[in-house]
Amino acid sequence: MLLGVTFEELLWLTAAIIAAGMATGILAGLFGIGGGAVIIPVLYEAFRFLDVPEDVRMQLCIGTSLAIIVPTTIRSYLAHQASGLVIERVMRLWSVPAVVGVAIGATAAAFAPGAIFKVIFSFIACLIAVRLLFGNEKWRIADDLPGRAAMTAYGFVVGLLSSLMGVSGGSMATVILTLYGKSIHSAIATSAGLGVPITLAGTIGYMLAGLPHQGSLPIFSVGFVSLIGFGIMAPISGFVASYGAHLAHRIPRRGLEIAFGLFLLIASARFLVSALS
Repeated sequence: MLLGVTFEELLWLTAAIIAAGMATGILAGLFGIGGGAVIIPVLYEAFRFLDVPEDVRMQLCIGTSLAIIVPTTIRSYLAHQASGLVIERVMRLWSVPAVVGVAIGATAAAFAPGAIFKVIFSFIACLIAVRLLFGNEKWRIADDLPGRAAMTAYGFVVGLLSSLMGVSGGSMATVILTLYGKSIHSAIATSAGLGVPITLAGTIGYMLAGLPHQGSLPIFSVGFVSLIGFGIMAPISGFVASYGAHLAHRIPRRGLEIAFGLFLLIASARFLVSALS
């Protein structure tokens, strides 16, 4: 046994982390998301096996997820940028307010209890799941993007929720852009780009936020970022991200949307029960 974990459990955890890394990369390219909704449930179980204290476990999952997503979002963005589908105006308007939102979310991680992050993850993941399962690409708020003030607010909210949930913000950004008349492919490409500043800022923020809790965290952690989790999942997810981007234009999306939506509902229920118990 190692740190109270049997060799068989370690094998299963390693296999799950590798599989989640591959799923993360595919999802990043296919849906313009970082895959944090897949990473966090896997990491949560891994850190539970390793007896990471409950009051910092969710924050460690979120910080590690953001770090893992960094190379994935970069590769995904570069692949989409080559297609010329990134909406540069959105990138300019959203990047700074998104980073501000991330900073506030990371600051909250240093003080807020883990149960709050579980509830937030459950709520946002459930909304995304409903959109995936029942949404219609023809839904519209308007035929074009709103003015600077509203766009700044959207960018801030995406950054804040991304930081609290441990995701790149791709799902939320994609929904917003499609509701304002942008094509799904342009929305995905732009969302992938926005994930780069969000995940970079989020990783740094969670490292700093976790430093006061360093004594409660497992070895090879820098604040709320596990270097072991990052070292296993990041190379895998980063490598397959470009394949997901190519698949986005070649295969039917509906079946994948349904499967991912159902997964999010299950993960939401799991964290909500844990937070309320």
